[in-house]
Amino acid sequence: MKTLLRLVTLLLLLHLSAVGASTLASYTFSDPAQEEDFRELIEEMRCLVCQNESLAGSNADLAQDLRREIYEMMLAGSTKDQIIDFMVARYGDFVLYSPPLKPSTYPLWFGPLLLLLIAALVLLRVLLRKKTAPETALSDGEQQRLRELLDRDTDIRIPQRQDAEK
Repeated sequence: MKTLLRLVTLLLLLHLSAVGASTLASYTFSDPAQEEDFRELIEEMRCLVCQNESLAGSNADLAQDLRREIYEMMLAGSTKDQIIDFMVARYGDFVLYSPPLKPSTYPLWFGPLLLLLIAALVLLRVLLRKKTAPETALSDGEQQRLRELLDRDTDIRIPQRQDAEK
């Protein structure tokens, strides 16, 4: 059974890698530099459907359309920067994995740092409050009730506590 499962997993992985390779192999360029630019572009662009995959790694219909559109723009002579500008104008900075640093993207760049700072301040406040809070001892009635509960559940007797104050 394990062997069969391993074989199926291997075949599935081989199929998926072949699908990915065939997807990118269908785009042919006469210039190797242009092909390299194409590969870099589709790695830098985010799939708008999958959101956590690049255009190169996504098999979504929109990702395929965007790859084809980038390919056609490159064949038409558009530069890498022109294609990036076109995609950002059309889809916004979200299409880029590394959006530029500008006021509209400050939450993307500084949001995690701000959340980390808030968490550190809350943790510091809790620790300081715990450190300054005095420990309260159990009253005689609470100690007696605790002994009764423990005695009822087990046969172990807890010796009476002898306070230095008494």
